[in-house]
Amino acid sequence: MNFDQLLYISETAKTGSLTKAAESCNVTLSAVSQSITSLENELGFPLFKRSRAGAVPTEDGKRILSKAYRVLDAFDELKKEAQDRSEQLTGVIRLATIPLPTLIYTDAIIDFNKKFPDVTLELFEMGTHDIIQEIKADRLDVGLIIFEEELTKQHSSLLFGKLIKQHMVVGVSRQSPLALQNSITPEEILKYPVVLYKDELLQKFYEDLQQTYGKGHLLFSTNQTSVIQKIVREDVAITIGFDLSFSKHADFSSTEIVTLPLAIPEMSSSYVGWVQPNKRNIPKQVSIFLNRLANQYRPLNK
Repeated sequence: MNFDQLLYISETAKTGSLTKAAESCNVTLSAVSQSITSLENELGFPLFKRSRAGAVPTEDGKRILSKAYRVLDAFDELKKEAQDRSEQLTGVIRLATIPLPTLIYTDAIIDFNKKFPDVTLELFEMGTHDIIQEIKADRLDVGLIIFEEELTKQHSSLLFGKLIKQHMVVGVSRQSPLALQNSITPEEILKYPVVLYKDELLQKFYEDLQQTYGKGHLLFSTNQTSVIQKIVREDVAITIGFDLSFSKHADFSSTEIVTLPLAIPEMSSSYVGWVQPNKRNIPKQVSIFLNRLANQYRPLNK
């Protein structure tokens, strides 16, 4: 008696046909027939009544089949346990992100950590350009960035994708006269001192504004969000960023800062996206985490 014989008699009983059992097991009809006959000879009694209508278990066959089902079920449980064990990944995922509300990636992190408790996640905050350079230098595994189609052309060796749409806004102090407005024009932006988060794409956006609408006054750029918040809150300067960065879940959030949409909608939308090394080089645990993150926001990718 062997495993194949138990499988063949089980499939024959389920399908009522040796031919269908052979198709289900992806073997020849001859292999199934000979295997069952061999088992019947070993046991000393027939397991099926065979006819042109099919194969029906005998009373002895039913008794043997009940035991065979238990063996096959136990084998399936063993297979599942081995598969689950193989998924108990270890290692470190190095994730960098632009300033974002933590809820964008926290749910994915919590879900991932429950399933893979032995994988450590290291989180960093930096600008899009720096994230890309760190990934190229193999110092990061995945990054959350401001997605631009141009980046995919400039860095063709990397993989990019979209997660969630966002809109450019201007942050101003509640003390500023601008706080009473419903939106802000490029000309108005350029009349005020500006402090920017140190991100190449945000800086390029401000430079494009100046090229189109005239010279502005950039005080400085920094990757310290607390510094930007303080400068804006005290009405020393205004800042430009994405609405997600100013949400109640983000470091920029403050009741003393008001956000204004730009009166140039065609220039004001973008995507939070992800970037990672080529799949041939990416560890399995990174790929699994990224899939969880992408699936979390799949409806927003449209």
